Amino acid sequence: MFNRTTGWILVAALAAALGLWAGQRWFDARTPAPPALKAVKLFDHPRELPAFSLQQSDGTPLVPGELKGHWTLVFLGFTHCPDVCPTTLAQLAQAQKQWAALPDPTRPRVLFVSVDPERDTPDAIGEYAHAFDRDTLAATADIPALEAFARALSMVFMKVPAPEGTAADQYSIDHSASLAVLDPQARMAGVIMPPLDSRAIAADMAALTQAAMR
Repeated sequence: MFNRTTGWILVAALAAALGLWAGQRWFDARTPAPPALKAVKLFDHPRELPAFSLQQSDGTPLVPGELKGHWTLVFLGFTHCPDVCPTTLAQLAQAQKQWAALPDPTRPRVLFVSVDPERDTPDAIGEYAHAFDRDTLAATADIPALEAFARALSMVFMKVPAPEGTAADQYSIDHSASLAVLDPQARMAGVIMPPLDSRAIAADMAALTQAAMR
């Protein structure tokens, strides 16, 4: 048989549980539902990125703080890429045109990171990326820094030697074709997998930006 003290403990525990449930219901009612997305696959919980430092095309460092305040799409590539890179940047440029009317302080951004520092100088990556859209950020770094950055985004890249009988600098690079989605806190929040749909990407990024402003 329960004594009076045990009974009061059970009553208190039940009241606490009901209060927690009611509070959660109240909080959920006040928290806007995430927008319905077609291209972006958001993670249940964004993950913090380890510290990184890349060099932008204008020579300034690119550190996590530089990416805060905006939703950002990150794409790894290289300027000598024959197909995937120019196609992807062209599709992203179409998306950028569709969200160009959003306010500059919160407008989504595209970051192109060259994983070929041997051939891609800061000037070269800037010229390459800006040929698709002037607002595209471009950066690179040494190989160890790039490998660490790619791992943080769950991406990979690997140098492929030049075919036999060709010049050594005619090598290629295999790299992930997906896009990393960073939230306004510069956390890895999701991913976009190919094939890419410019309209869906633009709509999703605009919706995420507007939701973050509420």
